[in-house]
Amino acid sequence: MFRRHPLLSLVTVAYLGFVGWLTLGPQPLQGHSGVWLWRLLGFFGRHQSTNWLTYSRVEFLANVLLFVPIGMFFLLLFGRRWWFVSVLAGVAMTFAIEIAQLAVPGRVTDIRDIVANSAGTVVGVAVALVLTAGRARRMRRARRPGLAAR
Repeated sequence: MFRRHPLLSLVTVAYLGFVGWLTLGPQPLQGHSGVWLWRLLGFFGRHQSTNWLTYSRVEFLANVLLFVPIGMFFLLLFGRRWWFVSVLAGVAMTFAIEIAQLAVPGRVTDIRDIVANSAGTVVGVAVALVLTAGRARRMRRARRPGLAAR
C-alpha cells in the first residue's frame, strides 16, 4: 500500500499529523484567538434566517469536514474493495483521539465528536467511492477478455 502510493501515503501521514495537532494540541479558542468566530456567530445570531447557526453546530460541522479527507485518503490507500476497513480505521482513530483527550488538560471528550468524526469518515469514503467509480469500471472492463474491444 505505501510502496504503491508513496506520495499519497506522505500526504495522508501529514494530514493525520495535522488532525492530531488540532485535536490533541492546545484548545484553539482560548484567549483572543477565537474573537473573529464569536463576532461572526453574533452577526448570524442577530438575523432571523441565520440565528440557527450556533457555536455547537459550527463545531459539529467542522468536525465532520475535518474527517472527510481522512475517509478519502484511507479509501485511496486501502482500495475500493476494502472500503469498510477505511471506515473502521477512521472510527477507531476517532475513539483513540477522544480517549487521548482525557489526558490532555483543557480538552473535553464528547460523544458528539465521535459521531461527527465518524460521519465525516463515512462521507469521505462515500465521496471517494463515487469519484473512483468510473476508473474502477474501466479497469474491470479492461481485465475481461473480449469486453475491451467493445
